Parts: sequence; structure tokens; C-alpha cells
Amino acid sequence: MPPVLAPGGLLNAVRTDRGRLLQLRWVSLLAMALMSLVVFPWLAPAQPVAPLAGVTLCLLAVNLALLGGLAEWLVGRWGAFLQLTVDMVAWGAFLYFTGGVTNPAISLLLPVVAVGASILPALQAWLLAALAVALYSLLWQYHQPVYLADADQAMYWHLAGMWISFAFSAATVVWFIVRLNSELARREDELAAVNAARARDAYVVGLGKLAAGAAHRLGTPLGTLRILTDDLAGRAELAVEVREDVELMREQVDHCRDILNGLTREAGQQRAEGGGPVDAFAWASDVAERWRRLRPGAALAIGAGAAEAGAVIVADASLGEALHNLIDNAANANIRAGNADTAVELHTQREGGMVVIAVLDRGPGLEPGRVEAARHAPLGAHAEGMGVGLMLAHAAIEHHGGRLEFRSRPGGGTIARMLIPEQVA
Repeated sequence: MPPVLAPGGLLNAVRTDRGRLLQLRWVSLLAMALMSLVVFPWLAPAQPVAPLAGVTLCLLAVNLALLGGLAEWLVGRWGAFLQLTVDMVAWGAFLYFTGGVTNPAISLLLPVVAVGASILPALQAWLLAALAVALYSLLWQYHQPVYLADADQAMYWHLAGMWISFAFSAATVVWFIVRLNSELARREDELAAVNAARARDAYVVGLGKLAAGAAHRLGTPLGTLRILTDDLAGRAELAVEVREDVELMREQVDHCRDILNGLTREAGQQRAEGGGPVDAFAWASDVAERWRRLRPGAALAIGAGAAEAGAVIVADASLGEALHNLIDNAANANIRAGNADTAVELHTQREGGMVVIAVLDRGPGLEPGRVEAARHAPLGAHAEGMGVGLMLAHAAIEHHGGRLEFRSRPGGGTIARMLIPEQVA
């Protein structure tokens, strides 16, 4: 079995996605702009605004440069670490001109550290935390003081600033990590689906090899059966009804040999590449007729609307086997429900750029859990037609860009729908 996809590389790429870090930097720019243009001109008019605007514009230039693709090498873990380091240094410079540790906005260093801890490996996360502590220590000693216009309100505004900074920090961290976790969960689901498909494809390859070997080994006993049926058919003393049964046996042996010869020819071929465009209704009718020859006692009704004429799909032998299995399952379902004389119905129609080939039965219906389980791991295959055949049908249809779905039929039974992309000339 081929190795499944390792999630580590892709999930690390999601964590260190540059676009998400750019969004975080826009949040920092918004906070800096508000303090530069609103807070300090209002509370401390004497405070120089030019240095604050300079730091804000420098960070804006970094963001625009990254947005324009001027630093494509800033990817991966170290790329994310360097970007967060730039954010940290920018905040350190901004806080230097706005009171250092006396500025309640000092707590805005924490979201940068929290984001780094959530997306970076241990080494880079600790380095970022150490940088934050170092900046905090330097700002304790080195900073430009801020003189409020109303010194008596200094404590009030300091406490208010602490509350605002705390709320802003909490909202930023939650916003970033919730979005990150949502993206990680989505990518993990995609990886699980891809790995399940790869495991199923490996199972299909194994079945193909087994089928090729079985086709080779069954040729001899089928040849023997054909000789025996020919010998029986040549006996003049056979009753008419027995002779009819022998002729039916000869016909079925010939069908089996044709199927095995087809398996031998197709072994090792890339089945999807071996197909071609066909008229959907004519193709489905041909598959149904081949099935009818194998089960002459079963009833089958074929129909299509006038508007469906000329619908073209790409089909190969694997897709034909998928439809054959669905028709066979439907006939078996009718038998299990005591409706052996009820015809299996086959219809084709167009639906949103897809050609729908529907197989309808009057059986007992299907349990959704069994259908989904058989789609991925047919280890519990059994004679009721819900094992390997259904899994192969799913694989073949999805390989052609379509999907297989099941619906409950009004009045009892199941509708199996093959949805295949329609080919536009």
C-alpha cells in the first residue's frame, strides 16, 4: 500500500501562513494609528506625534511590501518568526516614544507572544518570548515620558488604558487562534479524505491484481464446462426443456469467458485514460443489456427523457462495471423485499452540468451508515451487494470526476444516482 499523506508539512504551512500574519499586522497598524491620531493628541497634546507616525508608516511599508510579494522567501517557521519579530520591534519602538512601561499599551506585546506560541515550534516561540521580556526590561529604563494635559486624571486614564489594552489583546488572540483552529480542522478533514481515498485506491489496485490472476486461473475450468455443455447439447435423447437449460448454460459460460478475457486485457492499463466520450443514454443502455444477458430472468426497464438525447460523458470499463454493480444490487434488493418480478428501472437525465444515471429499485432500502462504510473500507463485504462492488463503484465514479449518492424512493426502495460530468463539445 502506498504511504498516506503526512499531515505535518501541510498543517505547519497553515499555521505559518503569511496572509494570516499580514492580517494580524493590520490589527497592530490600526491600534498604532488610533493612538497616534486620536489618543495622544487628545490626552497629551504636547507629545510629539511625528515619531509615532514614523513607526506606524514603517510598519505599513513592511506590510505593503509583503502584500506586494517583495519578500517571497519569508515563508515557513523562520519566515513567520522574522515577521513576528518585526512586529515586536515595531511595538517596542512605538512604546519607547509613548512612555515605555508606563503606557498601558505595553500589554499589546502579549498577543504577539501568544500568536508565536500557537504557530511556532518551541525554539522560535521561546526566542520570541525572550525578545518580549528584553524589550519590556529596556522600556522600563529607556523611554520618553508622556505628560498628560490633565495630570490629576493620570491614574484614571492609566487604569482605563489598561482595561482597553486587555480587552484588545484578548479579542486579538481569540480572533487569531479561533480562525487558525478552524483552518487547521478543515485541512485535517481534507487530509483524512485524501488519505482514505489513497487507501481505497491501493485496495482497488490489489483487487485488480487479484482479478487478473483469477481470470487466468478460471480459464481452464470454464473451458472444461464449455466442452461438457457442448457434449450434452449433442445428445439426441435430451428432453426439450433440458436442452433449453443446457443452451442457457452454454450462453452463460460464454459470457463468463468474455468477462474474464476483458479482465485480462484491462489488467495493468490506466483505466481512466482508456475511456472516451460516449452518448450517455446509449452507453447506459449497452451496459444494461450486457447485464440482462447475465441475468435473463430479471426484469429491467430503460428510459430517458427526450431532452436527454445527446448527453455525452467520458466512460471506460471501470465506469461500466460501476453501473453493472448498481443494477445488480438493485435486482438483489428487489428479491430480498419479495419483489423479484418488479423491474429495476434505469433513467438518464441532465442536472446542473452533470449527467445523472439513476437506478431505481423496490427493495428494503439502504442504511446510510452501511453505504458510507462500504465506500471506504469494504472489509465487511457480503452477499447482499453492499461490499466490494459498492466501494469499486464509488472509486470508479469519483475517478471520473463524479459522485455516487443514494436517496430513498417514494413508496419504498432506493434510488442510486451516478452523477458524471457532462462533456461539452
